[in-house]
Amino acid sequence: QKTSICYLSFPDSYSGGLGDTQFSFRLRQSGGQRTTHYEDDGEYNREAPLTLQRESAHYFGYVYFRQVKDSSMKRGYFQKSLVLVSRLPYVNLFQSLLQLIAPEYFDKLEPCLEAVCNEIDQWPPPVPGRTLNLPVMGVVIQVRIPSRVDKPGSSPVKQFNHENLLPAPLVLPSIHELDLFRCFQPVLIHIQMLWELMLLGEPIVVMAPSPTVSSEMVLALTSCLAPLRYCCDYRPYFTIHDSEFKEYTTRTQAPPNIVVGVTNPFFIKTLQHWPHILRVGELRMSGDLPKQVKVKKLAKLRTLDTKPGIYTSYKTFLHKDKTLIKRLLKGIQRKRPSEVQSALLRRHLLELTQSFIIPLEHYIASLMPLQRAITPWKNPPQIRPFRQEDFMKTLEHAGPQLTCVLKGDWLGLYRRFFKSPNFDGWYRQRHKEMTQKLEALHLEAICEANIVAWMKDKSEVEIVDLVLKLREKLVRARCQHLPLKEETLQRVGFYIETIIGSLPEDLQTVL
Repeated sequence: QKTSICYLSFPDSYSGGLGDTQFSFRLRQSGGQRTTHYEDDGEYNREAPLTLQRESAHYFGYVYFRQVKDSSMKRGYFQKSLVLVSRLPYVNLFQSLLQLIAPEYFDKLEPCLEAVCNEIDQWPPPVPGRTLNLPVMGVVIQVRIPSRVDKPGSSPVKQFNHENLLPAPLVLPSIHELDLFRCFQPVLIHIQMLWELMLLGEPIVVMAPSPTVSSEMVLALTSCLAPLRYCCDYRPYFTIHDSEFKEYTTRTQAPPNIVVGVTNPFFIKTLQHWPHILRVGELRMSGDLPKQVKVKKLAKLRTLDTKPGIYTSYKTFLHKDKTLIKRLLKGIQRKRPSEVQSALLRRHLLELTQSFIIPLEHYIASLMPLQRAITPWKNPPQIRPFRQEDFMKTLEHAGPQLTCVLKGDWLGLYRRFFKSPNFDGWYRQRHKEMTQKLEALHLEAICEANIVAWMKDKSEVEIVDLVLKLREKLVRARCQHLPLKEETLQRVGFYIETIIGSLPEDLQTVL
């Protein structure tokens, strides 16, 4: 793992550009038990948006790399990277933190890092919905941790409260959102195609000139499905030294469902069998629109001086949104700020994803048993199975065409989506949430019931069985952080004590 982090912390291909660069990577946790160091993991993940949950099987690495000429060094250069490793995908927060720490660290080395670590140890935990003040190196970074109950697309900036902080805080408008417009500038006219490829979990290679461009493009792609979680693997920056290199470059099996960002030209040769390859140049923040890349046939990817473009034979299910592209182009002519352009793009992608997902949400909600079917002394009824054909029948009256102006083969897109890991991940998550809701409703029904009346004609065996079942339910409710009031849980505990108290002494001691 340490070796992988070392390789991922340096640009893979030689670039003549000297100075400082920042980029990100994501690393699969290798071997060992996947235990969590955080007791609040369950609680944090329950309240955080799905796209910002703490990952148990992967680490994120945030890199600040410096390369300057230095004749005293053997290679003629000073080359060093400072890397922050976390399970949280807070790309903006951690990259901003590195911008403060790294330049100081390169000058003063270890003592500086020790002081910073001591300060970070005092930081409060990230609680969704809270605004946090994070002091480091004489600066206070102020951030708001997004919550699952936030309205999608709303801006958190207005919710800051500037307490009497000296010095004035460095306010980050978002802990994780990228400048989408800057990332997608060369591919704006293909945004529809890229959204579909991401939705369907297709294998994509992003070939870029630097780890910065590679990691920003991969993270921008994975974020364009929000609020739907991208459930496939993704590597913002990937090198030939990675332990999965063989797995991804083999031709004996189909490429995995993953978006992988690379910079080494060697990959053009080894990954040319992948179905979708996005080749991009340097991202520039210029006043005019960079040349839009073209969609090209995969067969054209043979030469090493391949031009930027999307190399694929994929045909989109939906038509392009020409009005969006016109609005963004007009924005460039009028020199509209990049954050406004990004907000337009983000809202378009959010509305597109919501139009697609709302019919699925409505259908899955209809599979939940009615509340009146939940009775205290019987197991809760089962959630009905998801039948794809039944869902397809609902689309005529409640399909995405009601909320989205885009025309095209929506049915074909759903059928393909059902085969993707993103559908599987969405369905598992929703099924788990519904099961927990049923559990919570069942516990509430038990609390409303008259337990003494129920016990009157019951045998000791039945009563002991009830105690054991209620105990198990109570433990599960607390472990899974079920959506229940504390008083409900206390009442169930009180019921258990009451029942045990009514039993003979020999049984009481056993229980």
